[in-house]
Amino acid sequence: MSKATRATTALARAGVAFTIHAYAYDPHAPSIGLQAAAALGEDPARVLKTLMALVDGKPACVIVPSDREVSMKRLAAAFGGKSAEMMKPAEAERITGYKVGGISPFGQMRPARAAMEETALAHPQVYMNGGQRGLQVRLAPRDAAALLKAVVAPVVV
Repeated sequence: MSKATRATTALARAGVAFTIHAYAYDPHAPSIGLQAAAALGEDPARVLKTLMALVDGKPACVIVPSDREVSMKRLAAAFGGKSAEMMKPAEAERITGYKVGGISPFGQMRPARAAMEETALAHPQVYMNGGQRGLQVRLAPRDAAALLKAVVAPVVV
């Protein structure tokens, strides 16, 4: 497994402090985020999943704790939109340049506007996908939000 990905390169270029954590990725896990949390021995609230959605038809990257679900109504509201829906996996892969299960909010081919669940900022450090399956980066959530210019809002159910 390569530890140099577009995501880790983007973080390093931006001067964001992070550490890399590899784990055994299970493609058959019912929840990739929860499986990552278990494999890392971390609280699922600190292991954030990256989801791709469409808000009023425009791409959006949504970052939420792995044990929570996105509220489409709240997501749309966070961007001042009327409606939101999850993006189809093939479209998410095409836009981000990453494979599902390895989608990082950092270093996307076509960066989408981002929203981060506000409760993530309660933790000093969180884990986020590092740009490939089985690779997470640990960093300060405020650093991630700043780099992504993310809207920080309540976006979970």
